[in-house]
Amino acid sequence: MTQLNNEIIQQKLREKISDAAEIRVAFDGSKAHIIVVLEAFASMRRIQKQQLIYGALEAEIADGSIHAVTMETLTPEEWDKVKMFR
Repeated sequence: MTQLNNEIIQQKLREKISDAAEIRVAFDGSKAHIIVVLEAFASMRRIQKQQLIYGALEAEIADGSIHAVTMETLTPEEWDKVKMFR
């Protein structure tokens, strides 16, 4: 298993989703909470957004390094509305 931390997960996401306006990760042991802000999300269905995130972390999920993922997939406009509460 890969020894993961917030920065490594964020880097893996950034490699797959290089045009994201924002990527935030909170990783605790085997659980990851991920926020990705991407303009392209406006034209994607929920399952497509999830597939994009899971695809970036496929190896880590497969080897058990990441057991659970919660994610927020937002457009920049949606992010502007919620980021003041973060």
